Amino acid sequence: MLETLLNIDGGVLLWIQEYLRNPILNAIMIFITTLGDKGYIWIAATIVLLIPKKTRKIGIMSGIALLGSLFINNELIKNLVKRPRPFVTFTDLQIIIPTPSQYSFPSGHTSSSFAAAAVFYRHLPKKLGVSSVILAGLIGFSRLYVGVHYPTDVLAGVVMGIFLSYLAEFLVTFVQKKMKKA
Repeated sequence: MLETLLNIDGGVLLWIQEYLRNPILNAIMIFITTLGDKGYIWIAATIVLLIPKKTRKIGIMSGIALLGSLFINNELIKNLVKRPRPFVTFTDLQIIIPTPSQYSFPSGHTSSSFAAAAVFYRHLPKKLGVSSVILAGLIGFSRLYVGVHYPTDVLAGVVMGIFLSYLAEFLVTFVQKKMKKA
């Protein structure tokens, strides 16, 4: 079963390499994947939301979700699972960005993107929320395109990011209610 899933994952990446990659799209996807590096774009958006009192709660939720993604995915799960990057397993797969230093599962770029974007989607005006989810999706896809994650890494990143967004929302709401009672 796992062998079949691994072959499907690798086959998708080799298909992307063979049929979608081209110089123009390469430049676009490298730019998009770079937007997700270390979650900088999401951290910047979170900081902007922390400044006005009106959006501070959204910024706090996003910040907690991003920290959860960093610690749970990048520090805990990646080091427990220790899944090699796809270009290590599938030697025909060529990456088009510098070699990442961490393990593959789950995709940290995707998890942090969806952690913040899911908060934004639920709490910001529709245009900003939808734009955030689209950007998160593009960052996730870019990780496949550049050859550094399996589709299941990205899917796990989506699921974990959305879960962490709800967890952050729950925690902020819980603390806020406790503070009102005190």
